[in-house]
Amino acid sequence: MVRTLLVRGLLLGLLAGLIAGGFAFAFGEPQVDSAIALEQAHAAQEPGHDHGDLGEEELVSRPGQKAGLFLATGLYGLAVGGVFALVYAGLRGRVGPRSEGGLALAAAGSAFGAMILVPFVKYPANPPAVGDPETINSRTALYFVMILVGLAAIAIAVATARRVTAGPWARWVAAGVAYLVPVVAAWLLLPTVDEVPEGFPATLLWQFRLVSLGTQLVFWTAFGVLFGWVSDRAARRAAAVPATAVSPG
Repeated sequence: MVRTLLVRGLLLGLLAGLIAGGFAFAFGEPQVDSAIALEQAHAAQEPGHDHGDLGEEELVSRPGQKAGLFLATGLYGLAVGGVFALVYAGLRGRVGPRSEGGLALAAAGSAFGAMILVPFVKYPANPPAVGDPETINSRTALYFVMILVGLAAIAIAVATARRVTAGPWARWVAAGVAYLVPVVAAWLLLPTVDEVPEGFPATLLWQFRLVSLGTQLVFWTAFGVLFGWVSDRAARRAAAVPATAVSPG
């Protein structure tokens, strides 16, 4: 069964990754082009800049980068889909909704909240020309810390919900508070990173970040719906087998 779930996660993750890649290509690449143009214009105005450098060939051309976008999102979908399937196999019958589709949607929504939304609020994505290259390691480390906080918050919320027996409303409130306490504490205590250069268009920055979040939302929505739908169909077929397989007498 685990092998079946793993193959399902890989294939549907790949499909969801390509869907998200299409969204990023349509709505995100124009923002990247604008940011690159601003970066090049800023570099051309720097003292001592050799204007002949603008004609140097890029290591990877923009058409190549745009084509590689689908490769990147497809590989991302494969990796995430495989890990999700293994986690899903461990959760079945133990945590969350009993229905296959409900569990898939709940798990995908929780993953999006913990690994995407929580770190995004504190450390949103930046377009080219934003961010100091010398701080990329520290910024990456802080981002992963926020992911760990989000995952830990999910685990704390689930454990809290299982301990509360006063009723569904009390259970949901307790789980929500248990989730928000570590997340808000991390938002307040971890250092802020603000490396947006002076004069960078606020609209372009906002649009890029919105598309970045939207790409992840498209991926997790598509993947959760597809995985849940396929899992529900498989469960119904499995439940129908005993009734049709029994021969009279």
